Amino acid sequence: MLDARQLEALAAVIEQGGFGPAAQALSITLAAVSLRIKALEEHLGQRLLVRGKTVRATAAGQALLAHVKQLRLMEADLLGGLQGGAGAKDAARWQSLSVAINADSVASWFLPGVAPLLQRHRLLLEIVIDDQDHTHDALKSGDVIGCVTTLAQPMRGCVAEPLGVMRYRCVAAPEVVQRCRTPRGAVSPHQLLAHPAIIFNRKDALQDAFLEQHFGLKQPNYPRHFAPAVDAFERAIELGLGWGMVPEQHLASRPGLQELLPGATVDVTLYWQHWEREPLSAQRLTQAVKAAAHAGLPLVPRRGITLSGTRS
Repeated sequence: MLDARQLEALAAVIEQGGFGPAAQALSITLAAVSLRIKALEEHLGQRLLVRGKTVRATAAGQALLAHVKQLRLMEADLLGGLQGGAGAKDAARWQSLSVAINADSVASWFLPGVAPLLQRHRLLLEIVIDDQDHTHDALKSGDVIGCVTTLAQPMRGCVAEPLGVMRYRCVAAPEVVQRCRTPRGAVSPHQLLAHPAIIFNRKDALQDAFLEQHFGLKQPNYPRHFAPAVDAFERAIELGLGWGMVPEQHLASRPGLQELLPGATVDVTLYWQHWEREPLSAQRLTQAVKAAAHAGLPLVPRRGITLSGTRS
């Protein structure tokens, strides 16, 4: 039987980033935190933390952190059920759920789709923004209970459910589009590469995927601006600073942008990976995420494209 106080001490050290902050969060002494961690490691016969300038969890520590988060959610669900009856809504405590999602999904279909659930069941979201090829790392480490990812293969203890396709189109301001075309109206790859690309961050490989899929160019050299915020990224394209890949869902609000190669897309297949055994609140979130994606994204094709290094 695992000691609840020892588990909470371990979770606090990982979540707070050190023994001192964990002691403050738990309102106990630094020595007490150290003793609880030591006792837990001795009980399990393995190290749970790597100590140094920064403290990080071992694989075993990450697994225990995920266990603690599951216990917290299960306890909150149980208390919510016990508080049924008159005044239950006022007495119910807020529950916090951590998820990892790419920025384009958050800005388009995710938040509008889950907002009613969050308000109805008093759920708080902690959103970790990362590239959709890397969000599963946060799930694996126990930092989140679910993630939007391009990883189709379920991780151990998890389920991967298809959400749909995030479709990107290559766009630019009208004057940039005109300069990239030949007198006959065709897009000139040479002219295109003479203009800077607007790129979300250094993990973003959507531009390279577009150039390879539609022009046969593999990782060519071209000038790049980096703008790691959705509004700033799309605004930079509108201002004529360069060309870039914008989600199809965003183009309705950006009427000033034109497609460089009409009809040419880069499709990214997304999945919702989550714990196989979910508490009730997490189950509700999973259902809301799936419904939001199915309403806002094209269906996953039979042979979907999964990109490496797509946008966060």
